[in-house]
Amino acid sequence: MKMIRAIVRPEKTEEVVDGLAEVGFFSLTKLNVVGRGKQKGITIGTAHYDELPKVMLLMVVEDESVEQALGIITEKAFTGNFGDGKLFVSPVESAYTIRTGEKAL
Repeated sequence: MKMIRAIVRPEKTEEVVDGLAEVGFFSLTKLNVVGRGKQKGITIGTAHYDELPKVMLLMVVEDESVEQALGIITEKAFTGNFGDGKLFVSPVESAYTIRTGEKAL
């Protein structure tokens, strides 16, 4: 299993979530976050914004589904501009359902 952490533009969130759901990736967690990338924020006129609002999507998928999920996220979150986001993939040792105690996704 792998955990995918996707940091995307707020205005692209629903498009990403809907795209994932269309192919069966229903389970995820959404967090409103702030941060900055390599550009260290953005300057508009005389105002500098050090941190920008983003949405972090967290999801755990089976190993064989990672590339499909990453492809959907990349396609739906893409604008071609700085600040489109980042994807992080990490191994997950195990997952448990609290209600049942079952070891499974």
